[in-house]
Amino acid sequence: MINRYSRKELKKIWDEENKFKIWLDIEIAAAYAMEKLKLIPKGVATKVKKKAKINVERIHKIENKVHHDLIAFLTSITEKVGSEGKFLHKGMTSSDVLDTCFNIQLLQAGNIIVKDIDELLKILKIKSLKYKNTICIGRSHGIHAEPTTFGLKLASFYEEFKRNKKRLKSAIDEISTCAISGAVGTFANIDPRVESYVAKKFKLKVEPISTQIIPRDRHAYYFSILGIIAGSIERVATEIRNLQKTELQEVEEFFDKKQKGSSAMPHKKNPILSENLTGLARIIRSNVLPALENISLWHERDISHSSVERNIGPDSTITLDFALNRLKNILSNMNVYPKKMLENLNITKGLIFSQRVMIELTKYGFSREKAYLIVQKNAQNAWGKNISFLESLKKDSLINKKISNKDLLRMFDINYHTKRIN
Repeated sequence: MINRYSRKELKKIWDEENKFKIWLDIEIAAAYAMEKLKLIPKGVATKVKKKAKINVERIHKIENKVHHDLIAFLTSITEKVGSEGKFLHKGMTSSDVLDTCFNIQLLQAGNIIVKDIDELLKILKIKSLKYKNTICIGRSHGIHAEPTTFGLKLASFYEEFKRNKKRLKSAIDEISTCAISGAVGTFANIDPRVESYVAKKFKLKVEPISTQIIPRDRHAYYFSILGIIAGSIERVATEIRNLQKTELQEVEEFFDKKQKGSSAMPHKKNPILSENLTGLARIIRSNVLPALENISLWHERDISHSSVERNIGPDSTITLDFALNRLKNILSNMNVYPKKMLENLNITKGLIFSQRVMIELTKYGFSREKAYLIVQKNAQNAWGKNISFLESLKKDSLINKKISNKDLLRMFDINYHTKRIN
């Protein structure tokens, strides 16, 4: 992922230095296990740990000749450790190291993203409580529906991200497996106890049955959850973008004094951060499909999944981490305009109380069908003539024969709609 949308902590997980370090740690852990089982001489793992050095440039130089990254890595390590290097990787296959490493990286990234969600939840909770009783119009199909509160709107996002946290933890658990089972997964050349030792060392679970690789349904699930979280980010961002429209102006992204909105129009203050999140969400979601395509590989393995994962592993996790932090900052610093919310709520001159009026009419002897028609007729009359809905109702002969103006006015109480906000 480009630096513009990357944070240092997440980016570091995917740099080559960290990847090769994990490879080395896996090889050393496996060597320790083999020593305990007396499969290789005692002291190999300790010497490798002491003498081995990661030289990314050297690994790449060797790979240019052998065209195999793990062999290049092992050759580079052996150059540093000497003859003990020949005992590394005994009975293992490349995927044992690569797949276990990839899962460790996904786990590391996932744990950071969980922390990101925790921080976002704190902000959403604070803001939700702050605006719990800030009345605004609820919209369906983009049209004024009935009153709600801005706090309830934010509480909806809060609950969604609680679910996202739960889903992500499940996805992290799903990919927290280790496979050190050798070629085609039969353990023919390696003791299964080596796998158990390595798994325990890295706090992973043993993959119950691997082929030559860890099955990719696990990874498809993980990336699908990242895609869902991205969708939730976009839902919040889209709401902010809509509420910042000039016609609405209920919420606004923070705009710094020195900030400029347009190269052509000096008056502009655009919701660029929320728009940015919408774009980043598209990238993360687009990576779900290739993760799903990776499930079906040939026989016990092929490497068609490898090029996909080298891209989507870093890109999806780095982008999601950045997006969650950007959303947190937007919500922390956004400007909220309760007076404008109230002003917008009243632009239909009371039409938003139509359901309440209809329900109340049924208490005065009207059938629901008749009440609906009466209310709809008066609503359309008020809208068409740009007059108060209440005044239209007061002049309706079918209504004023049964209901006093005082009782009609009671049906327009805004507090009726917020009585259960707690």
